[in-house]
Amino acid sequence: MDGSNEAINGEDKGSSICEVLQILGAKWAFLVLEELMNGPLRFNQLQRNVSIVKTQSLTNTVRHLENNGLVMRQVFPTVPVTVEYSLTEKGKDFQAALREMEKWVQKWGDSPNPRLSRS
Repeated sequence: MDGSNEAINGEDKGSSICEVLQILGAKWAFLVLEELMNGPLRFNQLQRNVSIVKTQSLTNTVRHLENNGLVMRQVFPTVPVTVEYSLTEKGKDFQAALREMEKWVQKWGDSPNPRLSRS
């Protein structure tokens, strides 16, 4: 193979990572995904579980995750209307990656940045 194909593949990988970070980088996305990993939740229950998130921010985050295929919104024709959120297959598949990130944080999260600590 020539070097140009390798460069293109490297750019594609970097681009893919950027796309993922754009999806998951939305404020509160990780928190919402973590809550939904325990199973489907109605909006009000999700809101109670992530009480630090304001209603509009939670709405925006859930919409963002839904638009990107990680969360499914199901409406039940009740009075008043009941809305339930759950993870899609794509969202469920993210669990393994999130657990690995949690392991990394447990190992390195409290360690000081060696570049910042100069003697």
